[in-house]
Amino acid sequence: MVVSRRPAGASPASARPSASSAFDLDPARAPGHVAVIMDGNGRWAQERGLSRSEGHAAGTENIRRVIEHCGERGIGTLTLFAFSTENWKRPRLEVRGLMHLLSRTIEREIRPLHEAGVRLRYVGRLDVLEPAIRRQVQRAVDLTAKNDKMTVCVAFNYGGRADIVDAVRELVAQDIAAEAVTEARIAEHLCTTDLPDPDLIIRTGGEQRLSNFLIWQAAYSEYHFTDTYWPDFGERDIDLALAAYAARDRRYGGLSTDGDD
Repeated sequence: MVVSRRPAGASPASARPSASSAFDLDPARAPGHVAVIMDGNGRWAQERGLSRSEGHAAGTENIRRVIEHCGERGIGTLTLFAFSTENWKRPRLEVRGLMHLLSRTIEREIRPLHEAGVRLRYVGRLDVLEPAIRRQVQRAVDLTAKNDKMTVCVAFNYGGRADIVDAVRELVAQDIAAEAVTEARIAEHLCTTDLPDPDLIIRTGGEQRLSNFLIWQAAYSEYHFTDTYWPDFGERDIDLALAAYAARDRRYGGLSTDGDD
C-alpha cells in the first residue's frame, strides 16, 4: 500500500513525477486491470466555493482524460466506481444530479469511446435506475460489445456485499449443493465474471478504505491512495501509481521472494 501525499509547501507540479516517468516501466510489471474509487468531488468544489453538483460535473469531465492516458499506458481494463449502493443516502437533489450526470456523460462520451475501440461494461444493480437511463446504458453496452482495444467498466449503484449476495442467491436458485459451492463457483456469478480481478486499486481524495468496492475481487489487489481530488487526478498521478505498483513484489497472500513475511 502506498499513500501519495504532497510535501508541505510544495506545488502540485513539484510534488508529482514528470509525465515521462512511466515510459521506462517494464510492460511485464504493468497492471492489466486498474480500478479507481473516484473520490473528492465534493471537497474539491467546497474549496472553490462551488456546489457539490458542480464538483461532480468537474469529475465527469476528467473521465475521458483518465481513460485516454490509461489506454496509452497499456491498461487493458479500467473500472471506475461512480456510485455505490450506499450513495442513495445522500441528499435527494444530489442523487438526482448524479443520475442526470450519468445520462449526460453516456450521451457525450459513448461515440468517442466506440470510435476508439473501447468496450463499455456496466456493473451494479441496473434494475432500480430510471427506465430511460437503463435503456441508455444498455444501448451503450451493446454498441461497444465487440470492441477490443480496452474495456472500461462503470460501477454505478454497485456494492461489493450486494454483489456477493446476488451471486449466492443465484446459486441457491439453481439448487447448487452446499458441498459444490466453491470460490470459483461464486466468482462465476459475480457481475464481474468476464473481467480479470483488479491488479491495482487507486483511491483519490485522501481516504484510505475500499468503501465496499470489489471486496471479493480485490482479495490480492495492490492499493494506491492519493490526496489528489478526482477532478485534479491526471496523467502524472496515474504515472505515479503505476510506478509504485511496478516497484512492488506481489505476494498474493504468500511469502516474498526473499523469504520475509
